[in-house]
Amino acid sequence: MSSPPERPRYPIPATRLDEIDRRILELLRANSRMSYTDISKEVGISRVGVQARVNALSESGVIERFTLTLRPDKIGLGASAFFLVEVEPPRLHEAAERLAAEPQVTEVCRLTGPSALHVRALFADLDEMDVFLQDRLYPIAGVVRVDSQLLSKRYKY
Repeated sequence: MSSPPERPRYPIPATRLDEIDRRILELLRANSRMSYTDISKEVGISRVGVQARVNALSESGVIERFTLTLRPDKIGLGASAFFLVEVEPPRLHEAAERLAAEPQVTEVCRLTGPSALHVRALFADLDEMDVFLQDRLYPIAGVVRVDSQLLSKRYKY
């Protein structure tokens, strides 16, 4: 009888966390639905101990939220796009907030260097993306330039 395959390990920096906390985070990162009982078996402490640690990690802000990863193509969103949006510096925050409020936008990040935002958005198709660009993104005050790239293949989820 063979043993089950080892779970993927994701390195968690050794900042303020002990080895048990880091291992709990690695397990939750690989499967956020993993039960406290299963985690307790993996890390060698009680289920109640795991729950207390997860609660403490959440309350301290180490765990920001629990999420799920959707396959956009499975729910009719066939175009995943990334935009590098250059914005006039005084309008950067305003532009970021406007983009973050758009339902198609899944992520908005400020990058180092010139006033630039990295935006990810999901669309049903290229026509919907074009409408978003023309009607929602380009008209934002302060937007100077937009570079677009479409996702062709995803290697890590």
